[in-house]
Amino acid sequence: MSPYQHKVALLTEKGVMEMENPRAVWADVAKGVCILLVVLWHTVNKHYLRVDWQAGGAIPAMWGFFGDQLMTLRMPLFFTISGMFAVSAYHRPWRVVVRSRVAKFFYLYLIWMLIHTAILWFAPSFDTLSARSLGQFVEQLTITPPNLWYLYALALYFVAAKALHRVPVPILLGAAALLAVVAAADLIATPGNRGSLLQNFVFFLLGLHLRPHIERLTQTTTWRRAGVTGAVYAIALLAMAATATQQTPTIWTAVSLIATVFGLSAAPLVARWTHIGAALSWLGRRTLPIYVIHMPILALLHMAVAAPLSHASPAAQTVLAATYPLIVTALLVATCLLIEYGLKAARATWLFDLPARRVPVDSRR
Repeated sequence: MSPYQHKVALLTEKGVMEMENPRAVWADVAKGVCILLVVLWHTVNKHYLRVDWQAGGAIPAMWGFFGDQLMTLRMPLFFTISGMFAVSAYHRPWRVVVRSRVAKFFYLYLIWMLIHTAILWFAPSFDTLSARSLGQFVEQLTITPPNLWYLYALALYFVAAKALHRVPVPILLGAAALLAVVAAADLIATPGNRGSLLQNFVFFLLGLHLRPHIERLTQTTTWRRAGVTGAVYAIALLAMAATATQQTPTIWTAVSLIATVFGLSAAPLVARWTHIGAALSWLGRRTLPIYVIHMPILALLHMAVAAPLSHASPAAQTVLAATYPLIVTALLVATCLLIEYGLKAARATWLFDLPARRVPVDSRR
């Protein structure tokens, strides 16, 4: 272990206790915001913009622009926090963590891919990656992950990070950043969500290896810092959009890093708001069912209402153009949580966690 890694490990040991006992509220607040942004973006990109909005003027385009720009925030921040939560497992032996940190997420990825593929088979016009053959299913399961790629990434990132634990952290972060830059600049083929898979590894590593520094940032944040970083982030987004430099090497990754710093600065402050902070924290502890359930529900909704919405009256379209994404996002989140409650009540807990191993019973007792 290098001197740098030794120092980080010592700082991390203290940080693990501070963050996990009790669980950090700000991290759950950030996760709650991120999952809302994920559902909102899917609603806008895969459903709302597929409706023929004959009224509403520039509002649909504004929703599309808003959703696209926040891609630099939601998953980088999500993975940074995921990396922070993985620190304790990272320092444990493989035999202790392979089930909880690797097998669990591969299992959930496979189970929900099967469910998504079955449901989306009946929604062929819905704009999302879905296997239509065994070959496509295998490809999506391995090298071109569909919309469930976050689960796949959690397992892969942890395996890669732990396997590369002897690599000096600065070199590892530099290599992961270079991979993110290359993928974001479209210098390599990135069909499906392969690009997102390659771009976000660096943020998982940042959370994993720089956790003490991130915690210090969140503990000392102020409204002034959050305001300044938010302003810098907004200016960076506008500049990137105005110059169409999303695929210029380093630009997307740099803006994502600014967005992550903003999210880490703002989340602890939002967590202090009694009601909003509590609601977002509650939601942030329930991201899994929302993430895995919302897409099939959205697909079925699209099949049912896209045509009627396209032929709605101008007055109705004008109102819905402004409010519809927020309404659908709220309905999807509520529906996902209700479905989770029903499934768990029906003892289908195996849909949300790796089934427990059976312990042999000693017949001599």
